[in-house]
Parts: sequence; C-alpha cells; structure tokens
Amino acid sequence: MTFRSRTVALMVIAGMALGSLLTALFFMNDETEKAPSQVTSESQAYKNYEEKLKKTFDTIRQNYVRNITDQALMDGALRGMIAALGDPHSEYMNPQEAKQFLSSIMNSSFSGIGAGVVLKEGQVTIESIVKDSPAEHAGLQVNDQIRKVDGKSIVGLTLNEAVAKIRGPKGSKVTLEVVRNGGAPFAVTAVRKEIPQKTVSNKMMDNHIGYIGISQFSQTTDKEFFTSIAQLEKQNMKGLVIDLRGNPGGLLSVVVKMCEQLLPEGKLIVSTQDKAGNKSVYRAKATKVKSYPITLLVDNSSASAAEIMAAAFQQSGGYTVIGQKTYGKGSVQSSVEFSDGSNIKLTIAKWLTPNGTWIDQHGGTKGLSPNIEVQPFTFTQANLPEGKKTWKQDSNGTDVKNMQLILDALGLKPGRTDGYFDVQTESALKNFQKSNNIPVNGQLDPKTANALATAYQNVLRDPKNDKQLQTAIQFLEHISE
Repeated sequence: MTFRSRTVALMVIAGMALGSLLTALFFMNDETEKAPSQVTSESQAYKNYEEKLKKTFDTIRQNYVRNITDQALMDGALRGMIAALGDPHSEYMNPQEAKQFLSSIMNSSFSGIGAGVVLKEGQVTIESIVKDSPAEHAGLQVNDQIRKVDGKSIVGLTLNEAVAKIRGPKGSKVTLEVVRNGGAPFAVTAVRKEIPQKTVSNKMMDNHIGYIGISQFSQTTDKEFFTSIAQLEKQNMKGLVIDLRGNPGGLLSVVVKMCEQLLPEGKLIVSTQDKAGNKSVYRAKATKVKSYPITLLVDNSSASAAEIMAAAFQQSGGYTVIGQKTYGKGSVQSSVEFSDGSNIKLTIAKWLTPNGTWIDQHGGTKGLSPNIEVQPFTFTQANLPEGKKTWKQDSNGTDVKNMQLILDALGLKPGRTDGYFDVQTESALKNFQKSNNIPVNGQLDPKTANALATAYQNVLRDPKNDKQLQTAIQFLEHISE
C-alpha cells in the first residue's frame, strides 16, 4: 500500500499499534466549491494562525534558553494539534515512526508481546490481545493501562515511541507496570516472541462442526478464509463457528470481499458517512448462501472490521452472534504522507451497520450486542501470580486471589476467591504442590507460582473451558439436527 503526498485516503483503522492494518476506502481532495464569505473568513483565520505559528516558532528559536531543533518544534506543533482532538485513533508520526508503522503493516510478522494499544486520555491502553501471545499468557487484559516499561515511565510518549519500547528481540523479557480499573499498579513480565501475521486458523470439531478463527483482516485473510471453508466442507461440515474474539479489525476491502460472497445478494454489508453526510454503500453479491448454519463469536475486544463482519452477518444475514458486547470502534480515518516521510492519521468519517447504527464508543451505541450473551467462566479472568513474594496462611492480597481462581479452575476447591489465604486455601495449594512434585509447604512461592502459571495456561487452551465456544457448538448442533 502506498500513500502519496497531498492525497487523503479514507480508511478504517484497526487501532492496533503492534501490527496495525490500514483499510483504504476511496480517495478525495478538497475541491468543494465554497461561498465567497466562507472563503474570506477561512482565509483570514488561516492567516492569523499562520502568523501566530510563525511568531511562536521564531520567538522560541531566538530566545529559548535551551537547545532545540527546528524539527522537534515542528513535530511538537503537529502533535499538539492532533492531541487537541482527544481522539485515540488520530495521530501524527514523524518519519521514523511512520516507517515503523508501515513496516508493521507490510511485514508478515513482528517480535513483541502481541497486544494492540491506543492512547486514551494520555495513557497507553490495551485495545486488543492476540490469541496465544505473550500478552495473553501474562494475563494482560483489554483496557489495561501500561504506565512503565522495564521500570521507565512511558507516560507522555507518543504511541509509536511507547510501542518501540514494548517491542524487542525474540526471547527477551519485558516487565510492564500496569493499572487496571483504576486500581494499584502491578507488574507483569512477558517473554517477547515472533507474532505471526497469519490471520486464519481452522479445525473440525466434534459432530462435524467447523471452526475458523480470524485474528485480524490483512491482505491475504480472504484467501485464507475461503481456503479454510473449502477444507472444512470436504470434511462434511454441518455447521460453522467464525471466531472474531480479540480481532482488532483491519482491511475493509477484505472483510467486504468475505461478506459479499457469503451474504444474500443485494444485502447491505456496511456504509460510511463523512462530515457532510455523504455516504458510500457496500452490498453483498452471493447468489447462493451456504446451506449449513453459521454463528459468530465476539467479545469486548472485537473491533472495527471485526464488528463490520459481525453486524453484517447478524443484521443482513440473519445469523446468530454469540459472546459479549463488542469494543465499539465505528470511526473512519484518513492518512496523508508528507514529502519528508512523516504522516498523519485523522478521523474524518464513521461507518454504520446495515440497520444504520453507529456503534462507536465515542458518541455511538458503544459496541454491537450479541444475540446470545455469554460471559466467560470466572476463572478465565485470573491473572498469573507475579511470583516475586512468598504468600502463606493468613496473608491477603491480589496474588492470593489469583492463586485461588487458578486452583478453582484446576478443580482443587480452595473454598474462596476473595484473596484471603485461609486453611482450605492452604490445603488446596498443598494438593497442587504434591501432584506437581513441588516441595509441599503450603506457600505460594516463586516455584509454585511458575507451576500454577503453566497449569493455568493448559486449562485456558482446553476448548471445554471455553464457555462461549461451547455455547456456539451446542447452538449449531441443535439447529442442524
């Protein structure tokens, strides 16, 4: 994908700084005819702005006591204008940041923790988490705020500057200081790994129910998706689960291709609307829909293009969506590249579901509601104990609460999950230590914490512990009988 100077391309953006994808829609320029009075007032306003900007620039250069480059001043002015919007999806990137950003779009993989982040109220905030990634294994969650990386604050940095610190060589460790729901900061350590950009996985489950997981919508996702469908159909598939959980979005052109070949001909997939009310409409082209039932899984980190697909299937195809209310990113961004290689992204339009709903969390209905709401099992919300401190009977803390949730998930019945380390919790922990050949001391020490983390990750990978997936399978089995 290329961007040309002075050319503005409308796009839906995944908002995923650790592997972002742009969605080009169409091109436009600023040639709309304006009334003379409007031109005069706008020209005067621009002249005043230009004068103030130049005077400020010159005053700083001539009088500011410390050294600062002209480039830093220009970058600061542009960042300030974008920051004034208060929009987490609008951003200025200097040449180095823009290069990194475009590299993350075009490369087939990247080395990091697999978490998509945005800036919200000045805080680097997790917007999505890649499945089976270091971020997921470390227990990070959507809406967690990352305050420090390896002990150094990232507050005040640009999004790309923060991302550069979170990324690193494959196999290296990174420690993040995280704030969740306004609580006390806590540390999370993750081991970076190569995050592949292969976006589609598939498997045949029991009773010939097919499963296709889509991690994001990239340039090859549609081809991978239809290849997966063909493979599953050859195995006599009787129902299909499309898993969009954790999917931050991606290329609109790709999700449209996927929807238009599966939804009834003429049905509305999505429409975009700019500030002036101008609309672009995308419709399905399938003359024959699939004979087997389809259901889609979503959660609160399904965003952007993932929400477009879920809404199209739900509202135009009559298919059932299962899970949790989605993230709510219904905005459209433009991108313009400057001659020095820098660029800006700017929200200039919104997209609407087939029934005309704007689901954006900043002014809209704040996400797409599933037909069947299913919350995950409580134990899946546990965080891995840090393992830096030893906890024993009569102690009380977050690590103890997480330990109790994990012991409960393992069927060891700690008796409570409120964070108080009582006699029954100690007994459950001793049973775990005994079965894992760990010194049976009844204490949550670093060795025990590591063993709990491994056991917990195995629990999470077991499809039987995926309440939303099991609900979808049962739903398809029932209607395909």
